[in-house]
Amino acid sequence: MEKHKLTIHRYTIVLEPAEEGGYVVTVPYLPGCATQGENFEEAISMAKEAIELYLETLKEHKEEIPVEPEGVVISEVVVNA
Repeated sequence: MEKHKLTIHRYTIVLEPAEEGGYVVTVPYLPGCATQGENFEEAISMAKEAIELYLETLKEHKEEIPVEPEGVVISEVVVNA
């Protein structure tokens, strides 16, 4: 039986409050990878599932899996306009 080696991938996610409640989640390093959840915990769980499905699809199509560089920093900037 062939064993598949699993690789751990880390991706930054962005959780934004949805107008109807809950959160919309996007994965900036994986274009088009998005989901939502009724609360914070569900949104995180759904994000993991969406990322796993995204990566499975890339593997099925023999496409390269993006590796997000370490040290990515998300910060808020306030500007006057």
